[in-house]
Amino acid sequence: MLTIAHLITGLETGGAERMLARLVAAGDRSRFRTVVISLTGLGTTGRQIAEAGIDLRTLAVQRGLPDLRALFRLRTILRELRPDIVQSWLYHADLLALLAHWLGGAPCLMWNLRATETVGSGVVRPLLARFSAIPDAVIVNSLAGKRFHQKLGYRPRRWLHIPNGFDTEALRPDPERRRQGRIELGLATEAIAILLPARYHPMKDHVTFLAAAARLAAQRQEVHFCLIGTGIEPGNQALASAIATHGLGGRVSLLGERSTLDTLYPAIDIASLSSAFGEGFPNVLAEAMCCEVPCVATDTGDAALIVGETGLIVPPRDPAALAAAWDRLIAIGAHGRRALGAAARQRMLANYDLAKVVSQYEAAYETIAAMP
Repeated sequence: MLTIAHLITGLETGGAERMLARLVAAGDRSRFRTVVISLTGLGTTGRQIAEAGIDLRTLAVQRGLPDLRALFRLRTILRELRPDIVQSWLYHADLLALLAHWLGGAPCLMWNLRATETVGSGVVRPLLARFSAIPDAVIVNSLAGKRFHQKLGYRPRRWLHIPNGFDTEALRPDPERRRQGRIELGLATEAIAILLPARYHPMKDHVTFLAAAARLAAQRQEVHFCLIGTGIEPGNQALASAIATHGLGGRVSLLGERSTLDTLYPAIDIASLSSAFGEGFPNVLAEAMCCEVPCVATDTGDAALIVGETGLIVPPRDPAALAAAWDRLIAIGAHGRRALGAAARQRMLANYDLAKVVSQYEAAYETIAAMP
Protein backbone atom coordinates (compact mmCIF):
# COMPACT_ATOMS: atom_id res chain seq x y z
CA MET A 1 0.00 0.00 0.00
CA LEU A 2 1.31 3.43 -0.96
CA THR A 3 1.03 6.35 1.43
CA ILE A 4 0.23 9.66 -0.29
CA ALA A 5 0.51 12.89 1.69
CA HIS A 6 -1.35 15.79 0.10
CA LEU A 7 -0.07 19.19 1.21
CA ILE A 8 -2.31 22.16 0.39
CA THR A 9 -2.17 25.84 1.27
CA GLY A 10 -5.68 25.89 2.78
CA LEU A 11 -9.03 24.15 2.69
CA GLU A 12 -11.59 26.78 1.87
CA THR A 13 -13.95 26.45 -1.13
CA GLY A 14 -11.68 27.04 -4.13
CA GLY A 15 -11.44 24.80 -7.17
CA ALA A 16 -8.20 23.11 -6.07
CA GLU A 17 -9.61 22.37 -2.63
CA ARG A 18 -12.81 20.89 -4.02
CA MET A 19 -10.89 18.71 -6.49
CA LEU A 20 -8.63 17.43 -3.71
CA ALA A 21 -11.68 16.58 -1.61
CA ARG A 22 -13.26 14.66 -4.48
CA LEU A 23 -10.02 12.84 -5.25
CA VAL A 24 -9.27 11.61 -1.73
CA ALA A 25 -12.88 10.64 -1.00
CA ALA A 26 -13.16 8.55 -4.18
CA GLY A 27 -9.72 6.93 -4.04
CA ASP A 28 -9.05 3.22 -3.64
CA ARG A 29 -8.34 2.86 0.08
CA SER A 30 -7.24 -0.75 -0.33
CA ARG A 31 -4.25 0.45 -2.39
CA PHE A 32 -3.57 3.93 -1.06
CA ARG A 33 -3.33 5.41 2.40
CA THR A 34 -4.18 9.09 2.08
CA VAL A 35 -3.38 11.96 4.43
CA VAL A 36 -4.26 15.61 3.81
CA ILE A 37 -2.16 18.34 5.44
CA SER A 38 -3.34 21.95 5.39
CA LEU A 39 -0.86 24.78 5.92
CA THR A 40 -3.60 26.93 7.46
CA GLY A 41 -6.93 25.81 8.92
CA LEU A 42 -9.55 23.22 8.10
CA GLY A 43 -12.17 25.39 6.41
CA THR A 44 -15.38 24.13 4.84
CA THR A 45 -13.63 21.68 2.53
CA GLY A 46 -11.52 20.35 5.36
CA ARG A 47 -14.61 19.37 7.28
CA GLN A 48 -15.90 17.53 4.20
CA ILE A 49 -12.60 15.64 3.90
CA ALA A 50 -12.70 14.66 7.56
CA GLU A 51 -16.31 13.48 7.24
CA ALA A 52 -15.19 11.23 4.38
CA GLY A 53 -12.91 9.43 6.85
CA ILE A 54 -9.62 10.84 5.53
CA ASP A 55 -6.74 11.51 7.95
CA LEU A 56 -6.53 15.31 8.13
CA ARG A 57 -3.78 17.41 9.74
CA THR A 58 -3.12 21.15 9.94
CA LEU A 59 0.07 23.18 10.39
CA ALA A 60 -1.96 26.10 11.82
CA VAL A 61 -0.14 28.81 9.86
CA GLN A 62 -1.86 32.21 9.81
CA ARG A 63 -2.54 33.43 6.28
CA GLY A 64 -0.17 36.15 5.11
CA LEU A 65 2.33 35.53 7.91
CA PRO A 66 5.53 33.58 7.06
CA ASP A 67 6.16 30.97 9.75
CA LEU A 68 9.30 28.83 9.60
CA ARG A 69 7.85 26.66 12.35
CA ALA A 70 5.51 25.22 9.72
CA LEU A 71 8.46 23.47 8.07
CA PHE A 72 9.40 21.74 11.30
CA ARG A 73 5.78 20.79 12.01
CA LEU A 74 5.53 19.34 8.52
CA ARG A 75 8.82 17.47 8.94
CA THR A 76 7.52 15.93 12.18
CA ILE A 77 4.30 14.78 10.48
CA LEU A 78 6.18 13.33 7.51
CA ARG A 79 8.58 11.46 9.80
CA GLU A 80 5.54 9.89 11.45
CA LEU A 81 3.76 9.06 8.18
CA ARG A 82 6.78 8.04 6.08
CA PRO A 83 4.84 8.76 2.86
CA ASP A 84 5.90 7.29 -0.44
CA ILE A 85 4.83 10.48 -2.23
CA VAL A 86 4.21 14.04 -1.13
CA GLN A 87 1.88 15.80 -3.55
CA SER A 88 1.52 19.53 -3.00
CA TRP A 89 -1.29 21.77 -4.24
CA LEU A 90 -0.84 25.53 -4.87
CA TYR A 91 2.34 27.57 -4.79
CA HIS A 92 3.07 28.04 -1.10
CA ALA A 93 2.47 24.36 -0.47
CA ASP A 94 4.79 23.55 -3.39
CA LEU A 95 7.56 25.62 -1.79
CA LEU A 96 7.13 24.07 1.65
CA ALA A 97 6.97 20.57 0.14
CA LEU A 98 10.19 21.28 -1.74
CA LEU A 99 11.96 22.28 1.48
CA ALA A 100 10.62 19.21 3.27
CA HIS A 101 11.78 17.03 0.38
CA TRP A 102 15.29 18.42 0.71
CA LEU A 103 15.17 17.52 4.40
CA GLY A 104 14.33 13.92 3.53
CA GLY A 105 10.57 14.15 4.10
CA ALA A 106 9.61 11.81 1.24
CA PRO A 107 11.34 9.83 -1.49
CA CYS A 108 9.03 11.25 -4.20
CA LEU A 109 7.65 14.75 -4.72
CA MET A 110 4.86 15.84 -7.06
CA TRP A 111 3.57 19.37 -7.56
CA ASN A 112 0.02 20.12 -8.68
CA LEU A 113 -0.34 23.42 -10.57
CA ARG A 114 -3.85 24.85 -10.71
CA ALA A 115 -3.50 28.53 -11.53
CA THR A 116 -2.56 30.78 -14.42
CA GLU A 117 -1.74 34.47 -14.29
CA THR A 118 -4.00 35.54 -11.45
CA VAL A 119 -2.28 33.93 -8.48
CA GLY A 120 1.20 33.97 -7.02
CA SER A 121 3.43 36.12 -4.85
CA GLY A 122 6.34 38.14 -6.10
CA VAL A 123 9.09 35.71 -5.11
CA VAL A 124 7.46 32.30 -4.73
CA ARG A 125 6.78 31.48 -8.38
CA PRO A 126 10.25 32.51 -9.66
CA LEU A 127 11.78 30.30 -6.97
CA LEU A 128 9.55 27.40 -7.91
CA ALA A 129 10.33 27.86 -11.60
CA ARG A 130 14.05 27.78 -10.83
CA PHE A 131 13.77 24.49 -8.93
CA SER A 132 11.01 22.92 -11.02
CA ALA A 133 13.26 20.10 -12.23
CA ILE A 134 13.48 18.67 -8.71
CA PRO A 135 9.95 17.18 -8.35
CA ASP A 136 9.47 13.76 -9.91
CA ALA A 137 6.46 15.14 -11.80
CA VAL A 138 4.40 18.30 -12.12
CA ILE A 139 0.66 17.81 -12.62
CA VAL A 140 -1.44 20.42 -14.44
CA ASN A 141 -5.20 20.39 -14.68
CA SER A 142 -5.24 22.57 -17.80
CA LEU A 143 -3.14 22.91 -20.92
CA ALA A 144 -3.46 26.68 -20.55
CA GLY A 145 -1.85 26.39 -17.13
CA LYS A 146 0.99 24.33 -18.56
CA ARG A 147 1.69 26.91 -21.27
CA PHE A 148 1.62 29.72 -18.75
CA HIS A 149 4.07 28.06 -16.39
CA GLN A 150 6.39 27.14 -19.24
CA LYS A 151 6.57 30.86 -20.04
CA LEU A 152 7.50 31.48 -16.40
CA GLY A 153 10.44 29.11 -16.79
CA TYR A 154 9.05 25.88 -15.35
CA ARG A 155 11.08 22.98 -16.75
CA PRO A 156 10.05 19.82 -14.89
CA ARG A 157 11.38 16.37 -15.65
CA ARG A 158 7.87 15.30 -16.64
CA TRP A 159 4.55 17.05 -17.10
CA LEU A 160 1.34 15.17 -16.36
CA HIS A 161 -1.94 16.61 -17.65
CA ILE A 162 -4.80 15.34 -15.48
CA PRO A 163 -8.00 17.40 -15.79
CA ASN A 164 -10.49 17.98 -13.03
CA GLY A 165 -13.02 15.23 -12.46
CA PHE A 166 -16.69 15.51 -11.53
CA ASP A 167 -19.25 13.37 -9.75
CA THR A 168 -21.63 12.87 -12.65
CA GLU A 169 -24.16 11.15 -10.41
CA ALA A 170 -24.52 14.18 -8.16
CA LEU A 171 -24.28 16.60 -11.08
CA ARG A 172 -27.05 15.50 -13.44
CA PRO A 173 -30.21 16.73 -15.12
CA ASP A 174 -33.27 16.41 -12.92
CA PRO A 175 -36.80 17.62 -13.82
CA GLU A 176 -37.77 17.99 -10.15
CA ARG A 177 -34.63 19.99 -9.35
CA ARG A 178 -35.42 22.16 -12.36
CA ARG A 179 -38.96 22.78 -11.16
CA GLN A 180 -37.94 23.55 -7.59
CA GLY A 181 -34.96 25.64 -8.66
CA ARG A 182 -37.05 27.84 -10.93
CA ILE A 183 -39.58 28.36 -8.15
CA GLU A 184 -36.72 29.34 -5.82
CA LEU A 185 -35.40 31.80 -8.40
CA GLY A 186 -38.85 33.19 -9.14
CA LEU A 187 -38.56 32.33 -12.84
CA ALA A 188 -41.63 32.29 -15.04
CA THR A 189 -42.25 29.20 -17.17
CA GLU A 190 -41.28 31.01 -20.36
CA ALA A 191 -38.19 32.72 -18.90
CA ILE A 192 -34.76 31.94 -20.34
CA ALA A 193 -32.32 31.89 -17.42
CA ILE A 194 -28.65 32.65 -18.11
CA LEU A 195 -26.27 31.88 -15.26
CA LEU A 196 -22.90 33.47 -14.50
CA PRO A 197 -21.29 31.54 -11.61
CA ALA A 198 -18.27 33.73 -10.83
CA ARG A 199 -16.89 35.64 -7.86
CA TYR A 200 -16.73 39.42 -8.12
CA HIS A 201 -13.24 39.96 -9.52
CA PRO A 202 -11.84 41.82 -12.57
CA MET A 203 -10.73 38.50 -14.04
CA LYS A 204 -14.36 37.37 -14.30
CA ASP A 205 -15.24 40.57 -16.21
CA HIS A 206 -18.72 41.37 -14.99
CA VAL A 207 -18.39 44.59 -16.98
CA THR A 208 -18.51 42.69 -20.27
CA PHE A 209 -21.22 40.35 -18.98
CA LEU A 210 -23.55 43.19 -18.03
CA ALA A 211 -22.90 45.08 -21.26
CA ALA A 212 -23.81 41.92 -23.19
CA ALA A 213 -26.84 41.38 -20.93
CA ALA A 214 -28.12 44.86 -21.73
CA ARG A 215 -27.84 44.15 -25.47
CA LEU A 216 -29.74 40.88 -25.20
CA ALA A 217 -32.36 42.18 -22.76
CA ALA A 218 -33.27 44.94 -25.23
CA GLN A 219 -34.08 42.29 -27.84
CA ARG A 220 -35.61 39.52 -25.74
CA GLN A 221 -38.02 40.21 -22.92
CA GLU A 222 -38.02 36.60 -21.72
CA VAL A 223 -34.37 36.55 -20.66
CA HIS A 224 -33.29 36.72 -17.01
CA PHE A 225 -29.73 36.75 -15.65
CA CYS A 226 -28.66 34.91 -12.48
CA LEU A 227 -25.30 35.84 -10.93
CA ILE A 228 -23.73 33.71 -8.20
CA GLY A 229 -20.43 33.94 -6.36
CA THR A 230 -18.44 35.63 -3.63
CA GLY A 231 -19.23 39.34 -3.56
CA ILE A 232 -22.35 38.95 -5.73
CA GLU A 233 -24.85 40.54 -3.35
CA PRO A 234 -27.24 43.50 -3.52
CA GLY A 235 -24.92 45.27 -1.08
CA ASN A 236 -22.16 45.38 -3.72
CA GLN A 237 -22.59 49.02 -4.67
CA ALA A 238 -20.36 48.89 -7.75
CA LEU A 239 -22.27 45.93 -9.13
CA ALA A 240 -25.68 47.37 -8.26
CA SER A 241 -24.72 50.66 -9.92
CA ALA A 242 -23.60 48.89 -13.10
CA ILE A 243 -26.87 46.95 -13.25
CA ALA A 244 -28.85 50.19 -12.88
CA THR A 245 -26.72 52.00 -15.47
CA HIS A 246 -27.48 49.28 -18.02
CA GLY A 247 -31.20 49.44 -17.24
CA LEU A 248 -31.23 45.85 -16.01
CA GLY A 249 -33.20 46.40 -12.82
CA GLY A 250 -35.55 43.46 -12.35
CA ARG A 251 -33.73 41.41 -14.98
CA VAL A 252 -30.78 40.35 -12.81
CA SER A 253 -30.77 38.22 -9.63
CA LEU A 254 -27.75 38.54 -7.32
CA LEU A 255 -27.62 35.25 -5.44
CA GLY A 256 -24.42 35.51 -3.41
CA GLU A 257 -22.03 32.68 -2.62
CA ARG A 258 -23.19 29.07 -2.56
CA SER A 259 -21.16 26.05 -1.52
CA THR A 260 -22.81 23.85 -4.15
CA LEU A 261 -24.74 24.48 -7.34
CA ASP A 262 -25.81 20.93 -8.17
CA THR A 263 -29.44 21.74 -7.28
CA LEU A 264 -29.40 25.00 -9.22
CA TYR A 265 -27.79 24.11 -12.56
CA PRO A 266 -30.80 22.07 -13.75
CA ALA A 267 -33.00 25.17 -13.38
CA ILE A 268 -30.83 27.15 -15.81
CA ASP A 269 -31.15 27.29 -19.59
CA ILE A 270 -27.67 28.60 -20.48
CA ALA A 271 -24.50 28.75 -18.36
CA SER A 272 -21.91 31.37 -19.18
CA LEU A 273 -18.35 32.42 -18.45
CA SER A 274 -17.26 35.97 -19.34
CA SER A 275 -13.68 35.88 -18.01
CA ALA A 276 -11.19 38.25 -19.59
CA PHE A 277 -8.06 36.37 -18.48
CA GLY A 278 -6.64 34.04 -15.88
CA GLU A 279 -8.72 30.88 -16.30
CA GLY A 280 -7.13 27.45 -16.16
CA PHE A 281 -9.77 24.75 -15.92
CA PRO A 282 -13.09 26.55 -15.34
CA ASN A 283 -15.04 24.10 -13.19
CA VAL A 284 -18.36 25.87 -13.61
CA LEU A 285 -18.54 24.97 -17.30
CA ALA A 286 -17.99 21.28 -16.61
CA GLU A 287 -20.49 21.29 -13.74
CA ALA A 288 -23.18 22.87 -15.92
CA MET A 289 -22.44 20.46 -18.76
CA CYS A 290 -22.86 17.49 -16.40
CA CYS A 291 -26.39 18.82 -15.79
CA GLU A 292 -27.07 19.04 -19.56
CA VAL A 293 -26.87 22.84 -19.61
CA PRO A 294 -25.27 24.23 -22.81
CA CYS A 295 -22.55 26.84 -22.27
CA VAL A 296 -21.36 30.09 -23.79
CA ALA A 297 -17.84 31.02 -22.69
CA THR A 298 -15.02 33.36 -23.55
CA ASP A 299 -11.91 31.79 -25.04
CA THR A 300 -9.83 31.74 -21.86
CA GLY A 301 -8.02 28.86 -20.21
CA ASP A 302 -9.21 25.46 -21.40
CA ALA A 303 -12.80 26.61 -21.95
CA ALA A 304 -12.81 25.71 -25.66
CA LEU A 305 -11.31 22.28 -24.95
CA ILE A 306 -13.93 21.55 -22.29
CA VAL A 307 -16.97 22.78 -24.24
CA GLY A 308 -15.98 21.37 -27.62
CA GLU A 309 -18.89 21.40 -30.09
CA THR A 310 -21.55 21.35 -27.37
CA GLY A 311 -21.66 25.12 -26.82
CA LEU A 312 -20.24 28.39 -28.12
CA ILE A 313 -16.90 30.12 -27.53
CA VAL A 314 -16.44 33.87 -28.06
CA PRO A 315 -13.52 36.31 -27.76
CA PRO A 316 -12.92 37.90 -24.35
CA ARG A 317 -14.02 41.48 -23.70
CA ASP A 318 -16.52 41.44 -26.60
CA PRO A 319 -20.06 42.17 -25.34
CA ALA A 320 -21.56 42.02 -28.84
CA ALA A 321 -20.14 38.55 -29.49
CA LEU A 322 -21.27 37.29 -26.08
CA ALA A 323 -24.81 38.61 -26.56
CA ALA A 324 -24.98 37.16 -30.08
CA ALA A 325 -23.91 33.72 -28.82
CA TRP A 326 -26.61 33.76 -26.14
CA ASP A 327 -29.12 34.79 -28.77
CA ARG A 328 -28.11 31.86 -30.99
CA LEU A 329 -28.80 29.38 -28.20
CA ILE A 330 -32.14 31.01 -27.46
CA ALA A 331 -33.08 30.96 -31.15
CA ILE A 332 -32.62 27.17 -31.48
CA GLY A 333 -35.37 26.69 -28.91
CA ALA A 334 -35.73 24.36 -25.95
CA HIS A 335 -35.38 21.24 -28.10
CA GLY A 336 -32.12 22.45 -29.62
CA ARG A 337 -30.71 23.38 -26.22
CA ARG A 338 -31.66 19.98 -24.83
CA ALA A 339 -29.80 18.29 -27.67
CA LEU A 340 -26.68 20.38 -27.01
CA GLY A 341 -27.02 19.73 -23.30
CA ALA A 342 -27.26 15.98 -23.82
CA ALA A 343 -24.12 16.07 -25.96
CA ALA A 344 -22.40 18.15 -23.27
CA ARG A 345 -23.14 15.56 -20.60
CA GLN A 346 -21.85 12.76 -22.82
CA ARG A 347 -18.64 14.76 -23.27
CA MET A 348 -18.29 14.99 -19.49
CA LEU A 349 -18.91 11.26 -19.03
CA ALA A 350 -16.31 10.42 -21.67
CA ASN A 351 -13.55 12.77 -20.53
CA TYR A 352 -14.11 14.22 -17.07
CA ASP A 353 -15.97 11.64 -14.99
CA LEU A 354 -14.48 11.53 -11.49
CA ALA A 355 -13.77 7.79 -11.51
CA LYS A 356 -11.69 8.12 -14.69
CA VAL A 357 -9.74 11.08 -13.33
CA VAL A 358 -9.08 9.33 -10.01
CA SER A 359 -7.72 6.36 -11.98
CA GLN A 360 -5.32 8.69 -13.78
CA TYR A 361 -4.01 10.03 -10.47
CA GLU A 362 -3.61 6.57 -9.00
CA ALA A 363 -1.80 5.28 -12.08
CA ALA A 364 0.55 8.27 -11.83
CA TYR A 365 1.28 7.52 -8.16
CA GLU A 366 2.12 3.91 -8.88
CA THR A 367 4.33 4.86 -11.82
CA ILE A 368 6.24 7.56 -9.91
CA ALA A 369 6.66 5.40 -6.79
CA ALA A 370 8.08 2.54 -8.86
CA MET A 371 10.75 4.66 -10.49
CA PRO A 372 14.33 4.09 -9.28
